[in-house]
Amino acid sequence: MIKLQDLVKRFGDVAAVDGLNLEIRPGELFVFLGPNGAGKTTTIKMIVGLLRPTSGRVILCGHDVQKDYIEAKSLLSYVPDQPFLYEKLTGREFLQFVGAMYGMRRPVIEEKIAGLAGLFEMDGFLDQLGETYSHGMKQRVVVSAALLHEPRVLVIDEPMVGLDPKGANTLKAVLQRLTREGVTVFMSTHTLTVAEEAADRVGIIREGSLIALGTLEEIYGAARTDGQLEEAFLRLTEEV
Repeated sequence: MIKLQDLVKRFGDVAAVDGLNLEIRPGELFVFLGPNGAGKTTTIKMIVGLLRPTSGRVILCGHDVQKDYIEAKSLLSYVPDQPFLYEKLTGREFLQFVGAMYGMRRPVIEEKIAGLAGLFEMDGFLDQLGETYSHGMKQRVVVSAALLHEPRVLVIDEPMVGLDPKGANTLKAVLQRLTREGVTVFMSTHTLTVAEEAADRVGIIREGSLIALGTLEEIYGAARTDGQLEEAFLRLTEEV
């Protein structure tokens, strides 16, 4: 689970995140929405430990990210909006490296790679160098790397960018399966149709503050719409 307590991040006089309180339960697929510059990426970077909060706390599965970073990190996977690979490694070598970093045994790594390669249809390119990959290929490898050690919390930023419709549908199904297994998924996206199809709850942030939180039906009610997330999002973000 993820718990944000009075979370604040300031850059000079600008509060990118301003007093954010939020709790995401085990087995929940939570979608985080907001306009550009609303504070989504800053929030995500504090959750995964890449930015230190100005004040407040991030708790992952009972561990304070700032005080117990190693313990928290062992339970977490993060997929950024721009997938990163070592371009002089093949996709398989990259996955082997990630598995070794998490202390996984080599036979287990190979078994997991085989399963993920089939799931995300990577067999045709997994042994090619990363420098030859398209954005979509990189995204599939990076998502696979995030799933290798079976994290309890998955934070994923714009996961559908670069994926073809089949790949996007596969990833959505995987995320939903993970939540059924008790994994907490925190996803930021501009693809509102994904939120409509997959989210258990939605949070909307604007100018560093959470302005709406709830199920899709509760979001529609708050925005006084008849069931269109795009319309609800525009109304809520423009009225504040």
